[in-house]
Amino acid sequence: MDIPDEPLAISVLTGFLGSGKTTLLKELLQHPDMDETAVIVNEFGEIGLDHLLVESSTEDIVLMNSGCLCCTVRGDLVETIRKLYKQRLIQEVPAFNRIVIETTGLADPAPILQTLMSDPFLSDRFRLDGVIVTVDAINGAETLTNHQESVKQAAVADRLLLTKTDLSQDKDFSDLLARLKDLNPTASVFKTAKGQIDPAQLFNAGLYNPETKSLDVQNWLKAEAFDNEHNHSHAHDHNNHGHGHDQGHDHGHHHHHGHDHSHDVNRHDDKVHAFCLTHDKPLDWDQLNSWVDMLITLYGSNLLRIKGLLNIEGDKNPIVIHGVQHVFHPPVMLENWPDSDRRSKIVFIVKDLKKEMFEDTFKAFMEQSEDLI
Repeated sequence: MDIPDEPLAISVLTGFLGSGKTTLLKELLQHPDMDETAVIVNEFGEIGLDHLLVESSTEDIVLMNSGCLCCTVRGDLVETIRKLYKQRLIQEVPAFNRIVIETTGLADPAPILQTLMSDPFLSDRFRLDGVIVTVDAINGAETLTNHQESVKQAAVADRLLLTKTDLSQDKDFSDLLARLKDLNPTASVFKTAKGQIDPAQLFNAGLYNPETKSLDVQNWLKAEAFDNEHNHSHAHDHNNHGHGHDQGHDHGHHHHHGHDHSHDVNRHDDKVHAFCLTHDKPLDWDQLNSWVDMLITLYGSNLLRIKGLLNIEGDKNPIVIHGVQHVFHPPVMLENWPDSDRRSKIVFIVKDLKKEMFEDTFKAFMEQSEDLI
């Protein structure tokens, strides 16, 4: 039995129809650095594996020359992953250390992430590394404008791949890049042509860093992406609409009469946005849980992704939380703080919700406990 020393990494690869995902996969499958990777695809035919040289093939597993495994989903994804893991244990397949799950172009990645977090077999044996999303450099802006699914995909990504950059006349892609940055300030963006990219740029996007064998919370949370505009929310509200009216020392007067969207630069993307809440004092764990429970109950499907580093009263070490819509991964306690900053930071990626609601309700829930002191 070949039992892994540590949880195996899972990455989710998605991207809208025609965004170059298939080309990327073809190239990745042949890359020598994919030798300890198993790629699960929805349909073999879609990838056109017939044209690739393969060493051996069973009914649903192909071993590539690169040493990469390619496996097709036959029915349920969870069952496919469980079967692959068991085959690894009894050494029916090479000892892969990573699984890449390719989803269909119309798919919302959230259900897959929720499954990985909530299935006991998977959550014990695997760790979510990250979401990789392909965006077409030529048609990406149009796709974002016309398809809400593509906006959600880009918003929850850890890695954004701008594809077909060799075919576009507009060589700087600055408008599309700015739009993606607004949607998702924390994702790393890479440009690729003809599907060629170093796999190392796609992976190790998760909380766990396999090189240091430790948890790299700063690289995962990327709260500093909001430092310039979001973390000063006590002084101004910069929630992607750029209204900038003074919110200093507010007492709930948040002008909830609705924004005039005709002035928004990215009016098609304004349904989805990201922001970071910070809090200086240690938090009461029960009050925080009550607040999060309220958010999940009322707005679960609109909470696309939540990542947090928390300073909890009575705990010397910080707690990390990670949620996708209704489902949260069990909290993780870090061995120490990443630096001298002891503030709690929570990054939200949300749809059809305003930052003010989060600030107001957070304040209300936290002040319940502060009033008792």
